[in-house]
Amino acid sequence: METHIVRQPILDSNQKLVAYELVYFQDASSLYNKRDARVANTIVTFFNELNAESFLGGKDCFLTFTPNLLMKNIPRVFDEKKLVIQIEENILVNPEARNIVLKYRNNGYRIAVIGFDFNRRFMNILPDIDIIKVDFSNLQNEGIDAVCKLTKSLGKKLAASGINSPEARELALSYDCDYFQGESVSEMLSTKVHKMERLESNFYRLMAAISKEIPDFDEISKIISLDVTLSYSLLKLVNSAYFALPNRVKDIKQALTILGLGQLKQWIYLLSFSDDGGVSDELIKTSFLRAVFCQEVSQYIREIPISRQEAYLLGMFSTLGILLEVPIDNAIAQLPLSDELKGGLVGEPGRCADLLALCTSYEKGKWIEVGNLARTLGLSEGIIKEKYLEAVEYVNDIWAELTIPGKSV
Repeated sequence: METHIVRQPILDSNQKLVAYELVYFQDASSLYNKRDARVANTIVTFFNELNAESFLGGKDCFLTFTPNLLMKNIPRVFDEKKLVIQIEENILVNPEARNIVLKYRNNGYRIAVIGFDFNRRFMNILPDIDIIKVDFSNLQNEGIDAVCKLTKSLGKKLAASGINSPEARELALSYDCDYFQGESVSEMLSTKVHKMERLESNFYRLMAAISKEIPDFDEISKIISLDVTLSYSLLKLVNSAYFALPNRVKDIKQALTILGLGQLKQWIYLLSFSDDGGVSDELIKTSFLRAVFCQEVSQYIREIPISRQEAYLLGMFSTLGILLEVPIDNAIAQLPLSDELKGGLVGEPGRCADLLALCTSYEKGKWIEVGNLARTLGLSEGIIKEKYLEAVEYVNDIWAELTIPGKSV
């Protein structure tokens, strides 16, 4: 019996990552169908099998609980400073709801309500609610305007879910929402800077150099040395605690030798954007996570026409169109990639596209699609779950090393 756990990013009004919602799936049951025994088992499994702090990257956790789970004190296994207890609107018809909510609020937990319609019979519980969560997935819903305006007038935090399109994102921003969640949130940029021209002479040259059959470290070193942010990031990485070197490295070529070609290919894409200042950290982490996931899962797929390293690039470059703000086919046109890899990135039917679709469907919690793609690719759900969780932990650990403030090089 496989228990699937994915995290979905939640940004604040400054478009910074502040929390993840944990989304679960077990067999044909989801967290939202009120099968409390299975939900409880999922939560227990999460704590038994995972380092929760590492999985969440130190961020807050949004999690939906049923009435029975609330009354059984299941939320108490979480740190009250880190957990936002989500309850569905229909829980509020329970006469014990106010007492349950008040108990958790008195213990320091924050309370969020999903689908709250401000029915008069619910108004007495409003003082004990911290966050109202509004679904923006259907922009034709006339109730969005009233709920958002009333939420703000009452001084409550407003969380926008279902941000799955630029239009939904802009509408949520217009209501001054405090939290943003959905398929498009990691695409939110703090500045709208078109990056194609800046990267033409540097990023593409670098990718071309490291993708050669026999890469030339002198050429790679020269390209990196021309970019101060890349040089700084590379030296910062090699001198981090992750490598634990006895002496500090101050030479680019020496740093490349220590890093090695394999890790260099993995990191150069990340480093190209990490100090840019205009890209959401979560989007960069998403591309890195997809890269690791696709690389590890690819080895279990029969007759896949790309190597493990190409599978890594399949996941990594899946966000390149968003990062460069151009169509994906334009973004990869100048990269020295195989036809099979390019086909997978642009969605041409085949195993490469299916692998990428499996990755993106899993991270979004689209379980039916995940099941169908797993069968198509001949993968077990256990392998998919295992590789996703390993990828999350790996990316979190490496990211923490790369972004430690104040480290000199």
